[in-house]
Amino acid sequence: MKIFTRSFKWLLVTAVLAVNLVVGARIYSQETAAAETGEGKDSPLEMYTLFSKVVEQVRANYVDTEKSDYKDLIQGALRGMLQSLDPHSQFMDEEAFKAMQEDTAGKFGGLGITIGIKDTMLTVIAPMEGTPAFRAGLLSGDKIMEINGDSTDGLALDEAVKKLRGDPGTKVRIKIFRPKTQLMKDFELVRAIINVPSIKDTQVLDGGIGYVRMLQFGEDTARDLQRALDELAAQKVRALVLDLRSNPGGLLSAAVEVSQKFLRRGDLIVFTRGRDLRIERSYRARSRQIFPDVPMVVLINGYSASASEIVAGALQDNRRAVLVGEKSFGKGSVQSVLPQDGGTAIRLTTAKYYTPSERVIHDVGIEPDVVVPMSAENWRNILVARNKAEEQNGEENPNSNDEGWTDEEGAAPPAASVPAEAELLEDGDVSDPQLERACDMLRGILVYQKR
Repeated sequence: MKIFTRSFKWLLVTAVLAVNLVVGARIYSQETAAAETGEGKDSPLEMYTLFSKVVEQVRANYVDTEKSDYKDLIQGALRGMLQSLDPHSQFMDEEAFKAMQEDTAGKFGGLGITIGIKDTMLTVIAPMEGTPAFRAGLLSGDKIMEINGDSTDGLALDEAVKKLRGDPGTKVRIKIFRPKTQLMKDFELVRAIINVPSIKDTQVLDGGIGYVRMLQFGEDTARDLQRALDELAAQKVRALVLDLRSNPGGLLSAAVEVSQKFLRRGDLIVFTRGRDLRIERSYRARSRQIFPDVPMVVLINGYSASASEIVAGALQDNRRAVLVGEKSFGKGSVQSVLPQDGGTAIRLTTAKYYTPSERVIHDVGIEPDVVVPMSAENWRNILVARNKAEEQNGEENPNSNDEGWTDEEGAAPPAASVPAEAELLEDGDVSDPQLERACDMLRGILVYQKR
């Protein structure tokens, strides 16, 4: 038995040495090649050695032993490494990876805001109508400075999402900074089940102008848009407004499916370029075009992002629509989700989006053809007024306080610290100069076409 044990130990040592020899040879060859090309500063052996040395020193000397196990240290290092690359790359632990998968399904428990990193700060991209965040008065562009008393400085996006979400009926406190007023403001919000519809406000405006507003790009967006367009076609609309204002984006596949409804078969929608600029991936229209002869305007603003920018750029570059509003957000990078062991994953920026005319979207945004400024307060007042009109007409709000409170989803919420219905902000301005400008342009085009 002792002979067997001794033999096994020698076999194990031999195997370890063999692995080290192979890994060492590979690193040595990489370092030799790096030295020959003048890239010796990026030495993997030196950096791996430094990393392992620091990990062991932390484990041996850090005062709180419960914070220095290998899992916490390594995951923390991975999180910091990816976060240092750009605001959209991230390491996701099991909980964060699960939350990301819930996002694309369009239903989750939270406050009803889409957030992102803008100017290195955690920023509200869009509060969703009828949700706790919207009723409380949060605006696109608000900077989230604290969550439950903890600073968000340096907080990764996935960590912020984790802090904001929770069981329905529970409370969360946030402190925001509003750039326009230069003031801090505290909110206490009650979490709720959030259902995110793709399409809202399908109607026919004066002059036979169809209007469709898209809230996000999810799995069912193309199907829901088709239903809205069929409804408008039945009413014989003569022009169309597609409203993408404060639409934070979503799935690339949904952006492609939406775009090709308005483009000719074969038209380029978007393409991506990765690390190797010679390798491109193109997306072209493949289905039948809807309303081929109908003039069209797309509305965008500073919080139209990602998939919204792909659609806007495709329709603008193919001269299918005129863009009206303000320059878009500028989120045009491709993140690949790579699952890892133990239910974790990394989201890594692997390419950038380009419009058909080779304009880069990322950090630049899409410039409208016709600029019409409008404040975030004005936009919120418009949405509040529309929602009140819908309620008076008996239309259902998918995020009403009366919906979604079942035993399975959690206990009924405590008395909300915000009004059940959103109120107009101080100035009370409910005019929509961007939509008015779009309709004026379309009426002019229709008159010209009659000649």
